[in-house]
Formats: sequence, structure tokens, C-alpha cells
Amino acid sequence: MTSVSDESSPSVRQRRPTMRDVARVAGVGIKTVSRVINGEPNVSPATAERVNRAAADLHYEPDLQAGNLRRSDGRSRTLGLLVSSVANPFAAQVHRAIERVATEYGYAVLAASLEDDPAAELRAVTALARRRVDGFIVTPVRDDQSYLRVHVDRGTPLVCVDRTPHGIETDSVVTGNVDGARDAVRHLVSYGHRRIAFLGDLERIETARLRREGYLTELATAGIDADPALMVLGLHDDASATAVVRTLLALPDPPTAIFSSQNLITIGTIRALQQLGREQDIALVGFDDVETGDLMKPAVTTIAQDPDRIGRLAAERLFAHLEGDTSPARQVVVPTRLIVRGSGEIPGPVRPVPA
Repeated sequence: MTSVSDESSPSVRQRRPTMRDVARVAGVGIKTVSRVINGEPNVSPATAERVNRAAADLHYEPDLQAGNLRRSDGRSRTLGLLVSSVANPFAAQVHRAIERVATEYGYAVLAASLEDDPAAELRAVTALARRRVDGFIVTPVRDDQSYLRVHVDRGTPLVCVDRTPHGIETDSVVTGNVDGARDAVRHLVSYGHRRIAFLGDLERIETARLRREGYLTELATAGIDADPALMVLGLHDDASATAVVRTLLALPDPPTAIFSSQNLITIGTIRALQQLGREQDIALVGFDDVETGDLMKPAVTTIAQDPDRIGRLAAERLFAHLEGDTSPARQVVVPTRLIVRGSGEIPGPVRPVPA
């Protein structure tokens, strides 16, 4: 018997396969394919298996809009957006910026929150593809995005946001994470700090690794040996950060300054410092601004990202591709900026060197 893979035509792989393609490869009628896809009875197990194998080999996704009136250009006027986590205000701001641009083009945005779960990324892309979105904006969570190639090869444009994709060449819009982290550490060193703690997100998240890289690079530049006891990764919410900060400040030789490399971690750090009554003597610089950070006492010094610009640039690149731009893939790096407010200017035990 001829295998399913032998039957699939290369031309089918260059476009979105239809139910008719599945029927041809499986050697059955279109109505049989419809029954299997929709889970209807009266189909033998052997036939159902043949149809499912054909659908999997062709990467067929059921068209959930098949019953709707289709536009003459075949577009759904929708975009698929995958954000890291709606619990993070940064992701929400990126989402809002993308929606503003999409609205200008007459598009709706179908969004999914991945909660930084690698398995959720593949599920979300599959679900959005079934809704025939015209393009994807993806925050990579998995280690490999090569599975997206099948969609790109069929003409569905892709732009990655916040993190660099792996396994596929495509446009991306990211923050200058290493340089931003270096700016944070350089600022604390300039105020006389040498015992600077680093609080990072989950190590599998690219931005967490890049910010740690910036932290270590700037310590080395300043001639300061990194102390492993002051570096903590794996923090993904404010509660875990609060507990870690309390532990660090109980060390025999505690940090005199903290670089918290994510906004939820910064919130947890602020809570711990306030609980211990140490907010006036432990310096703090956070990566990414926090809501009401300017109202704290002292107000929070931050390395601010620009989520509005990041989201806008990502959406504009996607629409450029939808309008026919075939230029090579490129990465746009949006720089950060240091916002001085008070918490990062608390002096350390070493007298600052005049500039």
C-alpha cells in the first residue's frame, strides 16, 4: 500500500491544504473526510485512521470559517497574537499597541496568553491557524520555532516579538536586554555598590539569560567578582521574589543593592524591602517600569522598555509583509532608557568615584 507521505504533492505543501487534498491522499470522499474531522459516527476505524494520517501529513487544519462568506482576496482580516503572559503588564502593553495598528488596517487581533508554557505555544498556533488568521505575531516560548515554517511557506507572514526565534529566519522586534542590564549595574556601581544582587526570571526564558549576561559583563568591567550567592534565577512572580529578597538580606554579607530584572520581580522586591524597613538603605534598580513606581518612597529607578514602540514596530512589519514586502528577515532592537527616581541612587558603602 502506498504511504500517505508518498501521496502528498509538493504543490500542496506550498499552500494551505483543503479537505479535498486530504480526501485525495486518503483515497476517500470529501464527505468521509468531513465526518472524520467533525467526529461524526458511521466511519470505520481503519478509514478514520487513514484520514487522520493524511491530515497530519499535509498539516491540514480545519477551516472554522468555511461556512462564512469569504472575501474576494481570501483574507480573514484577523491576526494571531501570542503573548508570554497576560499577568505581565509589559505583554499587555505590547498587545494594546499591536491592536491599535491592526485597527488602522481594519483587522481584528485574536490573542492567546502562553503563560510561558512551551507546550501552549504550539497549541495556540494550531488553534489560530484553524481560524485562518492572515499572519502571526509570536512571543517565542519554546526552544525551537521551526514548526512555524509550514505556515510561512504557505504565505502566512510571521513576526516575533520580545524574544528571538530559533530554527526559522523571520523578522523580530526585541529590547536591548544586555545593554539595559549593563546600564543598571553601572548605575549602582557609580553610587558605591559592590555587593549587587541579581534577581532573574526562569532561566529557559531568553530575556532572563540576556539580562544576567549584561549583569555579569558589567560587573567584570567594573572589576567586581560575581558572587553566586547573590544571583538567583527561576523567579516568575512577585511572591517568590519577596521570599528570596528576605533570604538574601539575612546573609552574613548581604547585598547593598539589588538589580531586579523583571517587573513582577521588582514588585516582590519592593514588598520585601518595605516589610523589613530597608527601602531607604538598600538600593534598587528594576528592569522594566512598574505601575505607580513613581509614587513609592523612594520612587523606583528603572531600566524602562518601550512596549508601545515594540508592539507598533512588530505590527507594522507584519502588515508590510501582508502588502507584499519580501525583504530579508531582520531584527529590530529597541533600546532601553534609565529612569532615575531615587531607589537606585541610595549610596553604597564605597565612596563613589567622581565622574
